[in-house]
Amino acid sequence: MKPKKLFLQLIIWRSKNIETKKFALILSVVIGLLSGFAAVILKNTTFYTHKFLLENLPETYGDYFYFALPFLGILITWLFVHYLVKDSLSHGITKVLYAVSKRSGFLKLHHTFTSLIASTFTVAFGGSVGLEAPIVLTGSAIGSNLSRFFRLNYRTTILLIGCGAAGAVAGIFKAPIAGVIFAIEVMMLDLTLTSLIPLLISAIIASVLNYFLMGDSVLFSFDLKEQFEIAQIPFYLLLGLVAGGVSIYFTRTSMAIERRFKKVVNPWKKMVFGGFVIGILIFLFPSLFGEGYDSLHSVLNGNSNYLANNSFFYFIRFEPWAFVLVLAVILIVKVIAMAVTNGSGGIGGVFAPSLFMGGISGFMVARIINLSGISNVSEINFALVGMAGMMAGVMHAPLTAIFLIAEITGGYALLTPLIITSTISFLTSKKYENYSIYTKKLAQRGELITHHKDKALLSLMKIHSLIESNFSTVNPEQTLGDLVKVISKSNRNVFPVIDEQNNYCGVVVLDDIRHIIFRHELYENTYVKDLMFMPGFYVDYEDTMEIVAGKFNETGNYNLPVLKDGKYIGFVSRANVFSSYRDMMKDFSEE
Repeated sequence: MKPKKLFLQLIIWRSKNIETKKFALILSVVIGLLSGFAAVILKNTTFYTHKFLLENLPETYGDYFYFALPFLGILITWLFVHYLVKDSLSHGITKVLYAVSKRSGFLKLHHTFTSLIASTFTVAFGGSVGLEAPIVLTGSAIGSNLSRFFRLNYRTTILLIGCGAAGAVAGIFKAPIAGVIFAIEVMMLDLTLTSLIPLLISAIIASVLNYFLMGDSVLFSFDLKEQFEIAQIPFYLLLGLVAGGVSIYFTRTSMAIERRFKKVVNPWKKMVFGGFVIGILIFLFPSLFGEGYDSLHSVLNGNSNYLANNSFFYFIRFEPWAFVLVLAVILIVKVIAMAVTNGSGGIGGVFAPSLFMGGISGFMVARIINLSGISNVSEINFALVGMAGMMAGVMHAPLTAIFLIAEITGGYALLTPLIITSTISFLTSKKYENYSIYTKKLAQRGELITHHKDKALLSLMKIHSLIESNFSTVNPEQTLGDLVKVISKSNRNVFPVIDEQNNYCGVVVLDDIRHIIFRHELYENTYVKDLMFMPGFYVDYEDTMEIVAGKFNETGNYNLPVLKDGKYIGFVSRANVFSSYRDMMKDFSEE
């Protein structure tokens, strides 16, 4: 039997014997296994590649090779992407959100593995970015392609993409609850019992697989040694404000730098300049090398001086206030290093950099409080809570931040300060940045699906599929007699007026001329240009459906003309839009 025929029979058998909801549960198990395994592969390949590089650096002038490694990593990444993948791999989570919003959940098959390879080269060679976005793209692509393989509907496809994202986060951090909340909060899935169970299954399986294969070895973990004190709440409020402010700097600076790099057409100029900048920054501040989890581990284990090791600022590590200034500089340049890495051709995410900066911010705030003599607070606890605050501000995902830090610290002893700081940081960031770093560009282009059901459905609707082109057109120079002949053959009461170049000139409405269409004496000396009028509103071919819906609401019209560069395309009707909306609502419905 031919493979194609066997495949079709499998699809038919599945549709007859296993209902979609139950089948989604089965696939959630598969996705959990695959995404968890992908997380293990990514962590190990990056770790051992980095280890191989360090062990084989020449002893003489070995430290200076750190200057060249980031450029080599970006170069290898660019060659791989440009010549082998031939497709964009950057901004993995944004890419997933775009697929959910505008491509019916379609992610290309190569996304199941190419981002793993590319990010390994970038991060292992010192690129100052994280592995989380590439693994989320990988897990989401696994869910998307399994859904396409079995020809499942849109709602199930989006659910399986969420399962892949949840499994990826759970697998890389061994934090299943955070993985589920990430899928709901960042990937914008609706929280229902139908969606929650598959997400939990994928996240738990990925987390257990990670534990089974790697034990306690995860990207980041820590056991709390100091308890939260209720008297320190005002300081955690302050930390929330600081984290929110740093989050705004993080988002705006990184996006501004990447915009500058996009203007540079020559990729070699990008890579050489980017590699040079990153090399200089890492040479000055070795803690910027790679994701930064080693530095965080050192800070949380009481060895904050590690941040100054092998740097030009090593001599001031025991100068308290000078060391605080070094921490502030590290915060400033970390964003630059991250944005330059991505802008010059590297592949990685903002997850790890936001955790790094949050940890440094929290530690710095605590150190300032202690040095000033105001109080004596736990620098380690503030670093942990700062990580959550930074995540909440940058990603606009306070719940994910709270539960991720709670899970990787092995309990909920810090739950109160986590909630306080994350909430304040989120509200502070939200006041000045309405969208997260993942969604800002999509929102600016009107390509973002949201938790708002109406807006979500409208964002999925495409205007080109709703255009009606069966309206009879007339020329402005035609007579009333010509118009009457057109009316006699049409079942519409609206007649667009276009010239010889197909420019839209206006519209004639049957109700407006009903009183003269039987006056034969006017047939030859009354022209269409005298009867038409130009409506105050029209729909541009590039308008989003949210804009179209707003125009219908504002005008009260039942039909609106659709133009493209001033040329007439057709009409879009309120009835057709509503019918399409209702059909999509049925597909969106959980029941």
